[in-house]
Order: sequence, then structure tokens, then C-alpha cells
Amino acid sequence: MFNSYEFIFFFLPITFFIYFYLNKKHLTVASKGFLVFASLFFYSWWNIAYLPLILFSMLINYTIGRELTHYDSKIKNYAPKKLLIVGVAFNLLLLGYFKYMDFFIFNINRVAHSEIPLLHLALPLAISFYTFQQIAYLVDSYRHETKEYDFLNYAVFVTFFPQLIAGPIVHHAEMMPQFAQLKNKVKSYHNISLGLFIFSIGLFKKVVIADSFAVWVNTGFNMVDTLTFLEAWITSLSYTFQLYFDFSGYADMAIGVALLFNIKIPINFNSPYKATNIQDFWRRWHITLSRFLKDYIYIPLGGNRKGEIRTYTNLFATFVLGGIWHGAGWTFVFWGMLHGFALVIQKLWSNLGFKMNVILAWVLTFNFINIAWVFFRAEKWDDAIKILYAMLTPSFSVKIFQDKNPLLDYLHSLVFPLYSKEFTSFYIGEMLVFGFIIILTTQNTYQLSVKFDKMKRVSFSYYFLSICLLGISLIYLSIGTGSVFLYFNF
Repeated sequence: MFNSYEFIFFFLPITFFIYFYLNKKHLTVASKGFLVFASLFFYSWWNIAYLPLILFSMLINYTIGRELTHYDSKIKNYAPKKLLIVGVAFNLLLLGYFKYMDFFIFNINRVAHSEIPLLHLALPLAISFYTFQQIAYLVDSYRHETKEYDFLNYAVFVTFFPQLIAGPIVHHAEMMPQFAQLKNKVKSYHNISLGLFIFSIGLFKKVVIADSFAVWVNTGFNMVDTLTFLEAWITSLSYTFQLYFDFSGYADMAIGVALLFNIKIPINFNSPYKATNIQDFWRRWHITLSRFLKDYIYIPLGGNRKGEIRTYTNLFATFVLGGIWHGAGWTFVFWGMLHGFALVIQKLWSNLGFKMNVILAWVLTFNFINIAWVFFRAEKWDDAIKILYAMLTPSFSVKIFQDKNPLLDYLHSLVFPLYSKEFTSFYIGEMLVFGFIIILTTQNTYQLSVKFDKMKRVSFSYYFLSICLLGISLIYLSIGTGSVFLYFNF
């Protein structure tokens, strides 16, 4: 994991120095081979049992993609579209078997009152991400938008370890030319400094902010039967912040690590909680997934080219499929339906020429997103309903959030030494206010990195150094806990 000592102090520096050493000796093929080996080692560290599956998937997709790229109607006696369908079907069946088979059997048993035993399959790490990435590659090959690459180059594209586990979902055309450029085979100290800057922001988001909110999220969702009004809102808001800082933190770290190797990965988050409508939110949240859903589902379904009713249907269907992609459960399906329905309402509202006050629009958008996340996080439908019921039942007591958070206890003793540590809920209030301040008033990582990128030199004031030392201290106190990134589950 990016937030482990093993990755930061061993794997990353060793991989970096060997990769550029091989390039310095003009051993280009060896450097690519080493990068693939290192990426597969990184992937196998979690569980080596997953390794044959990703290798098999890569081999099949490369073979089909190569055939689509070289298709010649004068020589071939089959329609390339049929081969594309076979390739897409292979990927979806592979994903469906491991991710959705137990969900399918469970629902068959409920409907038919049968007793088919569940398979209890372990979800292979990153299968959702590398499946989507390779489907995009097949479609691009069918459209003749890919160039001739050997299997080693294809393996670099799929397995490049910064984006392998949880994205961002990248396109073949935006990655391979970068690996081919000679200037990217030489260390760039500018990119190293920028990459470390972005990585550090992402690491802070994950281990300091997201993992602090995780304490209250886990407490709340484990005790849904006893939540009061305030506790239900604390639980839902904490998850809303945890998910954003966790996943955007991962994306930042992926972008930062890739920059160390002179590879630019596309932005994945752009202040999504500043959105004033749901369409704006999906232009800012998990941007590469939104791009995939638009290019490979919404547009092929017809997009907005076949009338209003068909447009609304396509929007709704796209986001239901997006919900299913996230997980095998009716809560994910319903979450996708909620977002699809909201996009239909927003588009209809816009087409009718209606407008809304910006502040009111933000309040409605944020609260809709916050409520929808409850279904996204809840393990069972009943749990989500209980939390939403508590959120609508006024009560102002806070009973269950007494679990200690060592990091916040330490910080609180420094900043507020006169306040009682027993009133743990006060920490929650501080963190929620802190979360809102960050998402609404500060510049995001992309904006900060653009500023940093334009700097010819960094000026170190005492204030800047103090902020850096505080951030490093907090990361040091929090790192190494082994907390898993949330999107590893999807």
C-alpha cells in the first residue's frame, strides 16, 4: 500500500533507481521489463494467488486487441465487431464471475427458494479497474486508435503500479507515447519535486484526515440500531469526508508516484464537493470513471442524439451500470439509480430554463450526495434505512462516539489543553468543521500542483516550514497503521 513503510522506504526508491539506472545504460527493453516485474511484484504483495488471473487477462486482451488493430477486410473473413464483442464479453464474464456470482446465486435462492451453495469467491485485487482499462483498449483498437505495440509495452500500460490498483483509469493513447519519449527516460528533478509534493498531499489526506474520520464511520455503521439524530448525521458526514479524502488521496499519490517516472496520469478529482448540481459533481468526482461511462456506455447507447426521452433513459441506464460496477449489492444498484434519477431531473430542470440560487443549489447537491453515500457504505439495505430514519428524527444527544483517537487526543492536548478529553464528540465537531473548510475554501491538489509546477524556486519562510513540519509530524504519527484504501473493495 502507498501508505506503508515498505512502499515508501523500500519498494519505491529501489524501483526508481534501478529503472533509471537501466535507462542510463541505454537498456530500454530491460528497463521496461523491470518496471513490469516491479509492478507485478507490487500487485502480488497483497496476495500472489491473484497474479495468474491478471496475466491471463492481459494475454487474452492483447491478442484480441492486436487482431483488431491488424484487421484487413481483404484478408480476414470475419466481422471485427464480432471479435470486439467476444473480447468485451470475456472481460465482463471474468469480472462477473469473481465479483457478482455469489450475488447472483443469493438472489436466485431468494426468488426460487432454492439452496444453491455460494462460491465465496475472493474478489481479485483491482479487477474492476484493469477490466475497464482493457475494455477501453479493445474498443480503441476496434476504432484503429491504437498503434502497434509488443506485449511488453502492453504489459507496461496495464500493470504500471501507480495506477494499477485503484486507477485513475487511463487510456492507451495517453500512456504509451509517454513511455516512448526519450526525455522521459532521464531523471527530471523538477518532476521528482512536483511528484513528491503531490504524493505528500495525498498521503496526508489518507493517513491524517480520512483515517481520522474512519473511526466515527466504523462506529456509526456498526451501531445503526442506537444512533441518535446527531450521531446519524455525524456518521453520514464522516463517511462523505472519509471517502473523498481517502480516494482522492490515493489518486494524488498515484499521480505523484507516476511523475517520479516522468509519466503524467490524468486528474481524477477536482473539488467535487464544491459542485452546485449533480452533473457538475460527476465532472469533478472520479473523472476518469465518468469519462469511461460517457465514452463507452452513454454514447454507444445513443447519448443525447435520439431525442429527450432516450437521452434520459441513457443517462439513467449508464449510472445504474456505474452503481453495479462499484459492488455486488442492491445498495450499490440503488445508489446508481439515485444518481441516474438526479441527473435526469437536473437535465430536465436545465432544459426548461429554470435557475436556482447558488448557495441553495450547493446545499441541495451536497446533501443529496451525502444521503446517497449512506446506501453506498451500508452493508445491508436495513442499515441504510435506519441511518436515514435517525437523520430525520430530531434528537441532540451524543452517546456512542466515545472511542479514543490517539492522534486527535494528542493534537487536542496541544491546541486545546483546557478542554476535557472525555468529551470526544467535541473532536468530531472540530474535524467536521475542518473538513468543510478544506472542501469549500482551499485549493485542491491539482490547483496547488499547477502553482508549484510554475515555480522556478521554492521560497522557505518560517510559516511555510512550520506547516511542512506539522504535516510531516502528523503523517509520521499516523503512517504504518495498515489501513486499507476504500476503493480496494471495488
